[in-house]
Amino acid sequence: MSDDTDDRNILPATLSESLSRAIGERYLTYALSTIMHRALPDARDGLKPVHRRILWAMRRLRLTSTGGFLKSAKIAGDTMGDFHPHGDAAI
Repeated sequence: MSDDTDDRNILPATLSESLSRAIGERYLTYALSTIMHRALPDARDGLKPVHRRILWAMRRLRLTSTGGFLKSAKIAGDTMGDFHPHGDAAI
């Protein structure tokens, strides 16, 4: 393959932006993204991702409203172990 253009003469552009401004903008973008994807319920079903994981863990345990009793610690433990390994604060 041959290139028609010679890209070796292109110099990188220098961005002049203060560090505090750059970090502030990027943190704001990250924070808004986190709120939108984790903290707000989904409009389709009204569930947050953590609630969806708990319901999925209950389905894997074959738990239904007509089924037998099971302690909530088992459900929380299975959810933590399978889907949320970095802590139990959100469960």
